[in-house]
Order: sequence, then C-alpha cells, then structure tokens
Amino acid sequence: MTIRTVIDFCNERFHPEYQEDYDNAGFLLGNADAECTGVLTAIDLTPQVVEEAIRYGLNLIVTHHPFIFGGIKRITTDSDTGRMVYKLIGSNLAVYAAHTNLDNMIDGVNGILADKLGLTETVILRPSASDSNVGSGLVGRLSNPLSFDEFCQMVKRTLSLPMLRTSVLFPSKVERVAICGGSGSFLIDDARAACADVFLTADLKYHDFQKADQRLALLDAGHYESEQFAKELIYSVISQKFSTFACRISDNANSYIRYM
Repeated sequence: MTIRTVIDFCNERFHPEYQEDYDNAGFLLGNADAECTGVLTAIDLTPQVVEEAIRYGLNLIVTHHPFIFGGIKRITTDSDTGRMVYKLIGSNLAVYAAHTNLDNMIDGVNGILADKLGLTETVILRPSASDSNVGSGLVGRLSNPLSFDEFCQMVKRTLSLPMLRTSVLFPSKVERVAICGGSGSFLIDDARAACADVFLTADLKYHDFQKADQRLALLDAGHYESEQFAKELIYSVISQKFSTFACRISDNANSYIRYM
C-alpha cells in the first residue's frame, strides 16, 4: 500500500475541488510512491505532531489546516516551519491537508460538529450555486429546545470549553442553530436570514457582537475548539477504508491559544 493510494482516496473522499481559491489543501510534502506505514490525523502540523508520527512509525500525517498556506520563502532551521520541513524530509514523512474543502462538505467539519451538538434536519447555511450539499456553515434544529443558558452549558460540555464568549443580547429559547467551525463572521447575516436563534462560530471581533439582538445570539467557541472533531472525522474515513496499517488520532490538543 503506497502513500499515493491513500492520497488518491483522500482526494476522492475529501474533494479538493471544493476548497476556496485562497486555500492550499491536498498533498503538500513527501514521496507518494513510498509504502504507507500508517496515518496520524491532527488539526495542525506542529513539531509535537511530527515527533508523535515518528514515535509511532506513521509516515503520513493528515491535518485539517495546511502547514504551507501563505507560501514559504525560506526553509532553514531558524524557524519552526523550516525545522519541521527538515525533520519531515529527513524522516521520510508525507503530509496531506483537508481544509476548506472539508469545511464546505455537508458531512465535513460542520457535519460532525452538528452531530456532536445533537442538531437534526441540517442543511448548508450558504450553499454553492451548483450544489446544495456544498457550501459554508450549517443550520439545523435541536430536538428539545433549550434556554440560552442551557444551550451554552451544553456547548461547553460538548466542546470541553473552560469558557465561552457570547453576545449580551440573546433569545429566551434556542431551537434553530446555525454553526460554522472556525472563522465564520461572514455568515452572520446568513444565520439571521435562516431564522437561527443562535450562531456558533469562532474568531468573532468586538464589533461582530454588535450584530446580535434578541432574535439572534452569537457564540464564539474558539477556532481550534470548534474544529477539533475534524481529526476524528478524518481518522474515521481513512481507518474504515484501510485496515492494513495503523491509523491514529493525534494525542496533541494543539490549539495555539491557552485559557488561563
């Protein structure tokens, strides 16, 4: 089983053609013709994840965020990225990323987040012009409506959050929920148009919260935290297809933000 075989399957299952124009998803580094000794899934490629792959003898790392994104002008050991590239090449590791293409799939990042939150009747919040099952965000319903405080507590438990940023204004009852894992402020108006009671996303700015009112509450759950289940999703898809090598979810909860 070569790495190319796994990559071809990932391309078939994760649809790189769905990624945004600015993105850099897909096969990023490595020898596709090498034998695949195993897969490690993670949200971000960090030095800790690289060491973890080496420790377990897994030579393909599949991440959500691409570690080569805005371009690399220098590859030296003076930076974390340069050191990782040296380590990856020297250890014969390969790297693949499923980013905005996984965000834009109805059963992708937002799909698994919706499942974890118990949402039903989910549809794409901002569908593409050509396919209603492809696009940004999701909106769905809770089987049992909750008060706003109850909903916030449920979100904190589900995402293992020590804290949650919310708007001051909010509805008395939460039933219809819009979500977008990662940065989703561009979908606030879409959430309102979809008659959502709350919109859960991340990376909201101060003035974004001014758009909330007693019909639409805004919740910022954190970027990593709202996308954390992507590595579980990637693991599930790959491990169900391939049983001839090990597939692991990274032990590293590698958010770049720490709550104190």
